Amino acid sequence: MSSRFRTLSRFRSLSRLLAAPLLVLGLLAGCAPSEPAFKSTDITGADYGKRFELTDHHGKVRTLADFKGKVVTVFFGYTQCPDVCPTALSGMSAVMAELGADGDRVQVIFVTVDPERDTQELLAEYVPVFDQRFLGMYGSMEKIAEIAKDFRVFYRKSGDLEGHYTIDHTAGTYVFGPDGRLRLYVKHAEDPQVIAADIKALLAGK
Repeated sequence: MSSRFRTLSRFRSLSRLLAAPLLVLGLLAGCAPSEPAFKSTDITGADYGKRFELTDHHGKVRTLADFKGKVVTVFFGYTQCPDVCPTALSGMSAVMAELGADGDRVQVIFVTVDPERDTQELLAEYVPVFDQRFLGMYGSMEKIAEIAKDFRVFYRKSGDLEGHYTIDHTAGTYVFGPDGRLRLYVKHAEDPQVIAADIKALLAGK
């Protein structure tokens, strides 16, 4: 056997030995979990919001279908909320600033859980303070209760029920994709940069 042939045979044997562990590594890499697309809780497939029909602070009746093509965020609160609601709306204001021009492709909705006190006029004064593009929504007590139940949102009066009361309520935000599907649940006081990144992912088709 020539030295050239022996060298070629050794080279082929070495190639086969190296190929085996590389193949195993490739298979392992294929089995590794991919990085999640979102930082917020992915609830894709939940069917909340099907009965959503409320009046906005301009006096126009709205459904979620009106905003198809945009990312829609929905938060339940009330105008006399001492801290949670202003924090949530201020956070979304920061999100809009973070998004820049993409903010025009997002609709932020604030649904009152205090329809007895939150009139159209009061919502029109309160909600746009955080961003002129935000919409405050209201309805009858029965309608608000129906929609809150649909979203699994809890709320209850606390204190002097005759007038000077507060309302305990769920504080997270729901996010719908541009196709109208519910996609994410965002915990209260989440970092605006995290929310903005998730919204950008939705706008990009994730």
